[in-house]
Amino acid sequence: MKIDVEQFNAAIEAIENQKGISKETVINALTEAMTRAYKRELGGEVSDMDSADVRVTFDLEKGIIDMKHVRKIVKDVQDDYLEITKEDAQAEIKEEEKKPKENRGKKYIDGDEFVEEPPLVFFKNATLMSIKSTMKQKFAEAERGILYEAFKDKIGTMITGRVETFDDRGASVNIGRTSVFLPHKEMIGDEKFNTGDPIKLFISDVGNTKNSHIAVSRASEGFLKALFAEDISEIYSGTIIIKAAARQAGERSKVAVYSSDPNVDPAGACIGPNGNRIQKIVGELGNGNNKEKVDVIAYSENPMIFVSEALKPAKVIGIAYDEEENECTAIVKDDSLSLAIGKKGVNVRLASKLTGIKIDVITETQAIEDEITYTTSEELESIALALKAQRISEAQKEAAAQRETVLPGLPEGYVAPQERVYENEKNDFDVALQEVSEEEEVAPAPVKEEPLPVVEEVKEEKEEVKEEPIAPVVEQTVVKTTTSLSDLEASLEAQSNKENNKKSFNKKKKKVEEEQEGAPVTKVDNGMSIYTEEELEAIKAEEEAEEEYEEDDIDYDEYDDYYDEDK
Repeated sequence: MKIDVEQFNAAIEAIENQKGISKETVINALTEAMTRAYKRELGGEVSDMDSADVRVTFDLEKGIIDMKHVRKIVKDVQDDYLEITKEDAQAEIKEEEKKPKENRGKKYIDGDEFVEEPPLVFFKNATLMSIKSTMKQKFAEAERGILYEAFKDKIGTMITGRVETFDDRGASVNIGRTSVFLPHKEMIGDEKFNTGDPIKLFISDVGNTKNSHIAVSRASEGFLKALFAEDISEIYSGTIIIKAAARQAGERSKVAVYSSDPNVDPAGACIGPNGNRIQKIVGELGNGNNKEKVDVIAYSENPMIFVSEALKPAKVIGIAYDEEENECTAIVKDDSLSLAIGKKGVNVRLASKLTGIKIDVITETQAIEDEITYTTSEELESIALALKAQRISEAQKEAAAQRETVLPGLPEGYVAPQERVYENEKNDFDVALQEVSEEEEVAPAPVKEEPLPVVEEVKEEKEEVKEEPIAPVVEQTVVKTTTSLSDLEASLEAQSNKENNKKSFNKKKKKVEEEQEGAPVTKVDNGMSIYTEEELEAIKAEEEAEEEYEEDDIDYDEYDDYYDEDK
């Protein structure tokens, strides 16, 4: 059978692009459809013709579809669709339209294969329609297989699609490669959608059977958990774990969270500052008139504490728990009974579903009348604090054990080297400070409320004689600087000059004593303090007004000895 290769390949490529079905899958589906159609054209009972040996092959390079019905030459025929006698075979090949080239003039013997090729007109319109129907069925099965492989790993995750149609039954949503149907019972309350609206869906199941489909929901607990994981980073990172969730979509939900870090408040982290995190999640729970309320509670291994938290927003004042029956009685204030039960019993029902414990709520008055013994809320708080302290202690011990773990390759008992501190070791600077301290004990400086200013060299400029500056000596005054002793000695030595006159020395000394307290100072490059510019000008004016100084007998060797003692 001849075919147009170009058209055939173009059709296969179109199917591959539109439905994602590979070329090999299309060829196999067409082969199976034509084989089944050929068998039906042979006539007889369906069970009999299914056993016929019909062979269909495609030669796309030559553009040929080869169809054959093969029977074996035997003496005694048991199955007309599989066997034929030699005489019947010779009689059938006499008909020109049924003569394959390999059969012409051939003499058959027992055991040979008799090959019969049908002409194109051999197929009726009904048979051609059957081929088309079979092809659609095979394509549908292939699509389901492709979708199953693509979405089987996405069960329990969130996807986003766009609404194609919406009616009372539900919404058809396009999710990219295919469309899924969201029934009305899986929607949140009375929410409605328009064509083209983006919508988030939770994939609850993916089937791979004849009637397989991708089951999606917005009303399940999984949808709520997925929203928490999307909007709360601590849940995504694993620091906070959602232990359980109970939900009545459109009305109220309860989520129990647990922190692997005892220092992190799981409920507070999910609620967020000023409730901004939980408000964002609530905003995504449908667009109906009534917003769904979400209670975030801290999970506890203690069943009484867990039940007390699960009944929020009602305040529980006591719990009586029967461990054998796995049921408890929650006691609340007389005016809080309706709040604990909730509208149509939704609060207590969700709390029971969340904890897995049967809960009966009664008032405090009824508990007194029935003489029920229960654990008070104060005792429950003490138990909760003790459990938290125990968790913190265990976490600290675990952290300490990890720090003490010997690294691979190190011997057991290895201790990392520590920084050594030598208490008796002293450097040169410490010795110098000690000497200065001893001098202070011998000649203590006068005690004043404010620290004395440090006197630095005074530069005296005269037009007649340019002399080196002399540092004044203040008796019984200790000068403390940030410079080393060697630098200080060098500075003092440079300041000494034997040729200085007595008047200049005495005038500067007197001026220093008068200006020691409270005088503002100016910093120079070496960090030492000196007189202000105004003071220097005043000194210079006084010196110029003085009469010529008559030099007295001064023993300058005494001052040399003074400086030599500091060396």
